[in-house]
This record gives sequence, C-alpha cells and structure tokens, in this order.
Amino acid sequence: MYLLSLSHSGARVNDVGVFSPQTPHGILPKWTLMPATNASLELLELVAFVCGGVVFTPGLGLPLGRWCRDTETSLHLEALVVPHAPRDIRYRTPARRGLAVEIDPQGEICCLRTRTCRSLPAGAKVSQARMGSANQAWFFLAYGPQHRLHRGTDRFDFSDPFFRTDRVRSLFDTSARLTDPVAFLSRLHHKACRVGRYPAQQTLASLAEGIGDYLGLDTSGWLERSFDVEAFWSGLSGPAQRSVAPLLDAVRHAIDASPFRPRPLDIPCLVIWDRPDEICEIERFPAWAALVDRIFPAAQIVARVGDKALSRLPAAVAAACLSVPPPDPETRARLSPKARRGAVALVQVDGSLPNLALMKLARHYREHGREVVLTKGATRVKGVDVAYASAIFTATSATRRLQTLRQWYGEGLVVGGSGIDLARRLHPDVEAVPADFSLYPELGDRALGFLTRGCPFRCPFCLVPLKEGPPHQVSDFDSLLQGRNKLILLDDNLLAHPQADAFLEEMVRREIQVNFTQTLDLRFVNRTMATLIRRVRSSNTRFTRPVLHFSLNDARRLEGVREKYDLFGFKASDHVEFVCMYGYDTTLEEDVTRFRFLRSLPGAYVFVQEYRPVGSAPVPEVPDFFGPAPDRLISELVSICFAQNMKSMENYYRWLSRRYALQFGRLHEALVNTIFRYNNRSAKGVYLATLAHTVDRREALGPESG
Repeated sequence: MYLLSLSHSGARVNDVGVFSPQTPHGILPKWTLMPATNASLELLELVAFVCGGVVFTPGLGLPLGRWCRDTETSLHLEALVVPHAPRDIRYRTPARRGLAVEIDPQGEICCLRTRTCRSLPAGAKVSQARMGSANQAWFFLAYGPQHRLHRGTDRFDFSDPFFRTDRVRSLFDTSARLTDPVAFLSRLHHKACRVGRYPAQQTLASLAEGIGDYLGLDTSGWLERSFDVEAFWSGLSGPAQRSVAPLLDAVRHAIDASPFRPRPLDIPCLVIWDRPDEICEIERFPAWAALVDRIFPAAQIVARVGDKALSRLPAAVAAACLSVPPPDPETRARLSPKARRGAVALVQVDGSLPNLALMKLARHYREHGREVVLTKGATRVKGVDVAYASAIFTATSATRRLQTLRQWYGEGLVVGGSGIDLARRLHPDVEAVPADFSLYPELGDRALGFLTRGCPFRCPFCLVPLKEGPPHQVSDFDSLLQGRNKLILLDDNLLAHPQADAFLEEMVRREIQVNFTQTLDLRFVNRTMATLIRRVRSSNTRFTRPVLHFSLNDARRLEGVREKYDLFGFKASDHVEFVCMYGYDTTLEEDVTRFRFLRSLPGAYVFVQEYRPVGSAPVPEVPDFFGPAPDRLISELVSICFAQNMKSMENYYRWLSRRYALQFGRLHEALVNTIFRYNNRSAKGVYLATLAHTVDRREALGPESG
C-alpha cells in the first residue's frame, strides 16, 4: 500500500489541512522526510489511524479522543491510497481507494462512507483497511525512536485478535516490544540453510549483503550451516544492535504479510518512521537509510527526522521514486463487457466446473448466427437484452446474484439449473446439439458431459431420481469427446447402467482418460468390473495425476465396502478419493467411524462435502449429534491423519467447531488448534474471540471494531 494524500480536519495540532507525499507532477518519492516538530509527529500518527482503520486501531488501547482539537469537534480523516493486490495482480485491486474514519472526542472511531467524504477525488470509493486479512494489499508498518525487544521467541501470538497492531505499536508506545533478533535470525537461517526454502534463502542473502555493505558488519558467515546467531548478535555493539533490530522486525512482518512471495522483501508497502536518525549514530544515518532502501526496494518511507539528518540523506536515495499504477480503464471494461446488439449473455451463477447447459446454448445460438458472451457470478453484459443463467446449487450467494441479474435483465433473464428449478429443462433441440467447448478455453483438450443419466436408488437427500429417473444412456463417446481423449464424466451413477461393463471396456480399448467426477458406486462392483476400472486411465479433473472417486455417506455396511474395495488390490501409493457427505443424518460418532475406517484402507483419503438441501429435499435433523462423549470423539477425530487432502477436512473441522460452540458455549481447544495449525493462522484470534464466529464480531471485539 502506498499513501498518496491525507486530508484531516479537527486535529489537535494540525487542525485542518492536506498532507501529500506526491509532487505536483504526480511523482511519488520513495522517501518523504519531515522536520522533527509536533505537527509532523501528529501527521504520522493520523496516517497510522486511517490506515489501521476501525478494526485494528482500537486494538492499540489508546485514548483516541486526545487527538481531537477540542471536546466538541470530531477528528475527520480521509486518505487516498494505492492498495497492492496479492502477487501484484493489478486487476484484482483497484489502483486508487479511499480510507476514511472519524474519531469523536470520546474516542469512538467509525468508518465513513463514500458519500460522507469531503476531500477524496471523484470516483474514489472508500474501503476499510484490513490489517488482519488482506495483508499484502493493505500492508504498512510504523516505528517510533525507542523500543524494547522480545526475548526467546520470534512467533506471533495468533490467539490475540489484535496481534498485528505490533506492526505500528512502537510509534505510540515507547515500551512496545519488537522481534527478538536472535530468535528470528535463527529461524530464518534454519529455513534457508538447513531446510532450503527459497524465500528464506533470498531474504537471508539480502540481509547479509546489505548489512555487510552499508553498516560494515561482518556477515560473511550468515549463509553457512554452522553460523552461530547468538554469538554474532552478542558481539555487536549497542549502537549496532539498536540500528539493526527494527530492520529485522520489519523483515519479519514483511514475511508474515507475503508468505508465498519468492522475494518477500519486494512487497510494496508504507513504512512510517518517527526519528529513525535516533536509532543510529547521526554520522551513520546516511548508510542506514541506504540500507533500508536496499532491503525494501518497493517501500514508501514517510519519516520525521532531525535537522542534521534532513540534509544527510544520500542523493541517490533522495531521488528514488516509486512506480504507482494508474487507474486502469481496461479493468472496468473487463468487469462490464459489451456485446453487439442481438447477442446472448450466458451466466454461470455458481459451480467450479464448466457448465454443460451453457455450452449447449452457446452451440445452438452460434449455429444461428448469434454472438454469445459468457460471464460468471453477477456481471452485466452491456448491450444484451437476453440472458440465460444457470445455478447448480441452492445457496444464499446464488440467490443474491440472481436478484442482481434480474434487476439488470428483467424479463430477458431465463434462469435454470438444479439449484433453481428441477422441472425446467433445455429445449430438446438445444439438448440434442453437442457442447461448445470453446466457451470455456480453460478446458483445453478436455471434454465434458454425460454418457448416462439417472440412478436406481431413491436416497432422500438426492435430487437425481426426481430429476433424471432410472439410469438411461443419453450420448455416446464420439459425441462427447469431439476428437478429444480426456473426458470429465458427469454421470450420476454410471455403474448402475446395464451396459456399464461395455462402457468401461470401450474406455480401456480407446485409451480414454476419464475423470469420474460424480464418483463410482461400489455397490455395483464385482471382480470383473474392478479389473476393468483398474485398467481405465482415471484421473483428477485437471488430468495431472491418476485418481479414482468413490463415496461413503454413512457408517453402515462398512465391512461390505471393505470387501468391494479389496477387489481392486489398491496399494498405499494409489490415489483413491472417497467423497463423504456430512451434516445430514450421521452423528459425530458415525463420522469418526467413517474417517477411521477410510484411514485403514490402503491408498484411501477423504473429500468432505456438507449436505445442503435443494428444492424439497429434507432438512437435516440429528437430535443428539454429539452424543455422551463429544470431547473424546473430537480428540480421536483430530488424530486421524490422511496422507493427502487434509485441507479438505478443515471444512468439516470448522463446521464441527461452530456446531460445538453453539451447543456448549465454548470451543474445543484441540479442534481449534488443528484448524489453525498450518492455514490462516492470522485469523485465529478473531475466531477465538467470536466463538467460531457464533458471536457477533462487534460484540466480541467491542463496538469500535466495525
């Protein structure tokens, strides 16, 4: 994130005014230095408030009302910033955004809406800075001239919802603690030199080279496996330690904000610094500034410095400028595509796979000379009066998108799909045409479609019997493949068709690679069929590795499942995915039994799916889901580890944790620790405070949290 301007009114020292690091010609200097006055200090603090926003500024624990001019006037702050999208994918984040907050004399802070802003340029929309989620887009740091160091740890306290206020706390609190240099460098050295992690290697090499070149310290042994961090740090003088410690803290926060960047220190960010000339000897300030410039090549530095330091900034550093992306008109064009008059819009409302019905509509209208435009979600195509929308699932998000589409297209919108209307079908003439795979270029050399439809069973949770009836063939391989050799097969229950053996034999004979995306039914498997299935080149949807898909929706007849499974002769090195539905009619004990059973099958792992009623499907009801020993069962659950796809199980853990919190009014510690062991650890504090999001965030974190 870069700061382009700050407009303020009602400030105690500066009252009303505008602060802009930009030059009159729109150039953004990398370094903006201000004199060491009280007015400059307040400006730095106001920037931190508006960038921290209403979620994390209260976490500083400061009496915010004392920044107001008087007891009757609120402090009004508006900032124009450039947020940087993760991995700098520019179209995912607008090039200009406004941040606006107001602080009343009682210290309450609130986020302002676009229409209540006074100084932002026309068209600039107000966002809410997110120090806790969109880390790269809104990343900034702030430091004061004094600090203390943690001892013995380089880890964040993820249980604290406001742990990221450590990024700015030292600007306001002289007792704030920064990263323990020895603990951090030891961990970074271990990842770089012993584990071989590329980001750690690049970071450590950059630090060693910069600190050695500009501060004159001996860092020649940093990249050696035998490097003794404790001995190096204890051998530094006090001034050297004071000048290096804040830089290491900044590096640590940059790594936290960009864990997937190969070069984390290249992250574009804003660094607010009060009196950096006091953390090092004044004659060393030019070298220290050049070091910061070297380590953080894309950082914007806004600093308050003394008179001597103002004139000592190296000319090359003072002349450096930042690249600010201009407003991107092509982005708006992509988000609101236009089409020629008479074109037809095809809208994929939900679902991750390409939509077969839309591909058939595309073929039909193109054969009649009409242009078709595909969009996803709720995106309007300008110039189009007729739109076909397909929704696969019944969900609040799909309903909301359809409402938006109806506002745009009115009577010209035709809606279908299993999530909306089971009775509405494509016209027979449209159903008969082959799918137009060019509608989804991402399919590449893959085909997609149904060889058969229907299922002989009448599971109460399933819509297939009502919609499709008993198994029947609807296509052939030539029509499906259209010259391709990879097929994503959508059949409801292929093995239930009387000609299933013949279909499998043809797959083997023609060497077709097949993804059985809707799973295969083990109940129909015999030894002959198992042999055929093993000979089929079954793959995942991207056709990057072999995998077979089965399902296990309850804990009944498990030994029968094992007998069928044993017919395949799977080994531990095989990839066999079982789709497991939860949240319908199974208890926690039955779920644990299923997962434990699957863990005992060689090569098997799970993919979990929550039951969501569609149409008139029954609402799930399990009166005593947890049973008499929920804690024991959950402890057993989290000890069941599969060789792969455990991230899928996190969905079940989260669903279970929320249900546990609603019933018992507390969280299960082992379950929460499992959820956040590897992924999204920064969200753990809010998760704890809101009882797995069963408590309103404002209630849990305070009314100021937004």
